[in-house]
Amino acid sequence: MKGDILIRNARLVNEGRISEGDLLVRGGRIARIAASIDAAARHEIDAAGGWLLPGMIDDQVHFREPGLTHKGCIATESRAALAGGITSFMDMPNTTPSTTTLDALAHKEWLAAQHSAANYGFHFGAASDNLDLVAALPPGRVAGVKVFMGASTGNMLLDEPVLLERLFASVPTVLLAHCEHTPTVEADSARLRAQYGDAATAALHPQVRSAEACWRSSSLAVSLARQFDTRLHVLHLTTARELALFDAGPLAGKRITAEACVHHLLFDDADYATLGNRLKCNPSVKTAADRAALLQGLQDGRLDVIGTDHAPHTTEEKARPYWQAPSGLPLVQHALPALMGLVDDGVLTLPQLVQKTSHNVADLFAIRERGYLSEGYWADLALLAPGAGPVLPVMSRCGWSPFEQRPLRYHVRATVVSGQLGWYQGRLLPGVQGRALQYQRSGGGR
Repeated sequence: MKGDILIRNARLVNEGRISEGDLLVRGGRIARIAASIDAAARHEIDAAGGWLLPGMIDDQVHFREPGLTHKGCIATESRAALAGGITSFMDMPNTTPSTTTLDALAHKEWLAAQHSAANYGFHFGAASDNLDLVAALPPGRVAGVKVFMGASTGNMLLDEPVLLERLFASVPTVLLAHCEHTPTVEADSARLRAQYGDAATAALHPQVRSAEACWRSSSLAVSLARQFDTRLHVLHLTTARELALFDAGPLAGKRITAEACVHHLLFDDADYATLGNRLKCNPSVKTAADRAALLQGLQDGRLDVIGTDHAPHTTEEKARPYWQAPSGLPLVQHALPALMGLVDDGVLTLPQLVQKTSHNVADLFAIRERGYLSEGYWADLALLAPGAGPVLPVMSRCGWSPFEQRPLRYHVRATVVSGQLGWYQGRLLPGVQGRALQYQRSGGGR
């Protein structure tokens, strides 16, 4: 819903500080931030002391369009994201067809321009037959380039040493890596199939997609990045051992960074007993000790970004026997409110959470004028309040969430996208259209 917006009496969280005051949105941008603003606006919201954050920028989603729209699509999943305070997303290339050609990229850009309620960007896929195209990509055209170094779906597996070296040496932008060692996964799968057969359940998944498979692949990725000075971002870390590969401290100046995802931070292998295949994802949710190590990695800066890896599947697909059930779960609607629980529990401060979900993502991908509560920047905002809030349906097309049986301690009162009020008091507002993210890579970030 368009028009000026004035948010009063908020606690604003930005760049390590919490301040009380008002924020005025005009012309899509943050026009003014002050202790008190005397102005009229079409939409006035009394935050009543609620937390006003830069909207979460999700660096890893699978919105399933084109080709798999019975699970989700850009329209449905972007609106679920707004309900969860996510104002921008970057979609992964393993759709049908995969985003490994410029035509496929242009088609997804067109789809988002027509249907996305959130701001959008797209990662390009590396494959064995498109490395010349990857090397020639204009750095500002895509959010990043994704490589499946193991365990990919479709035809995007890239694990031959010569091809990997060529990619790491020539990629013109951020290289994002999914790291699982395929021969290890295949050997473990064969062994466990022989042992358990049709009696296998999701509780076996951390053995099928093991810590060793993750380590062998992620350590190779980091080694190649150091060899070729690649700007590498390793996705969805899941193990304590892998954290040793990454430097602690702030994002600035790092050439190798790492992400953790909400389900690996908030669930562990004890949760397979209740969630079963609904917790099945790649890489797998592992032990409570691994989860504790990931939380520590957030605190010391070895983990730079929190994403979702939102990947919906239907309830019918998830109800298949373990070996046939697909991997992935829907998360965008509940991720940010659920992560606020880490603040309540003293694991993170609220400024640290904003750093991992907004500031660092904008800086890592050199996104122009987003990710901060700064005058002149695009107004991408999430207003959160304590309490579960109104009972809402699951808005992802798949119709379920792993958080349905886990009470949330916060809810999103309002979401503003590029200056438009898109979500307010438990309902979506009409006419909201996200904008394409723009990247300013020559300047190295903000």
